[in-house]
Amino acid sequence: MLSVLSYGRIVARAVLGGLSQTDGRDYRLITASCGFGKDFRKGILKKGMCYGDDACFIARHKSADVLGERHQNSVCYISVVLAQICRVGDFIEASNSMTSGYYELLQNKVPLLGSSTACIVVLDRRSHRIHTCNLGDSGFLVVRGGEVVHRSDEQQHYFNTPFQLSIGVIILSSTCPAADNSSSFDVQLGDIILTATDGLFDNMPDYMILQELKKLKNTNYDSIQQTARSIAEQAHELAYDPNYMSPFAQFACDNGLNVRGGKPDDITVLLSIVAEYTD
Repeated sequence: MLSVLSYGRIVARAVLGGLSQTDGRDYRLITASCGFGKDFRKGILKKGMCYGDDACFIARHKSADVLGERHQNSVCYISVVLAQICRVGDFIEASNSMTSGYYELLQNKVPLLGSSTACIVVLDRRSHRIHTCNLGDSGFLVVRGGEVVHRSDEQQHYFNTPFQLSIGVIILSSTCPAADNSSSFDVQLGDIILTATDGLFDNMPDYMILQELKKLKNTNYDSIQQTARSIAEQAHELAYDPNYMSPFAQFACDNGLNVRGGKPDDITVLLSIVAEYTD
């Protein structure tokens, strides 16, 4: 029989070996997108990755995968944030990129007008760590084993008035980037990351989203794309249902307003699975 000491050494070697193997693997995000502009009942993707006034991007750097979304009128904002991320040798935390991108736009000689909510998610492939920042009512969910293990907090000055960044316009909801909601946490292989604008979250509660995510059976792109489209389509249909008590309508009732039905809006969904990186 093995002594307790010998058994302990075997277990220790197995654990350390397992950790070493896990730590030695790079992760990546397999991501698909789908969305609908509120003016297009059948869902039409405009030029680039724009759905109505929504826009999103998917970028891959040598040590990081980056996802980003914005809602409303400042397409240039996300472009500058992306440039801030990709010009660095490895990668920078998402919150730093949001601040840097915003102040670069303020100094731009070409006049830019608009306001925007924003959500950025960065996966550090080597550390298996996610860095996020969120400003306004766009946001993300991280799902593991069928349960939400991380989610962004919605930021609003008051009902239906989210925090926003503004350039060249005066709006009551203008907010400094320092007010963003930043977070950092580890992820595991198989984790599902759903990033979306408020058009999704205003029309689908978490339990409906989780039901749709159960249909995701593997990590191939086609399956992820199909599930992303299924989620976006359901949110789009509910948005035009006058009898549906949507999360937006419920929130309105909680604030003393008699509202029922979905909320017609642009909808953008980015759906990702954490997978092992392969060349």
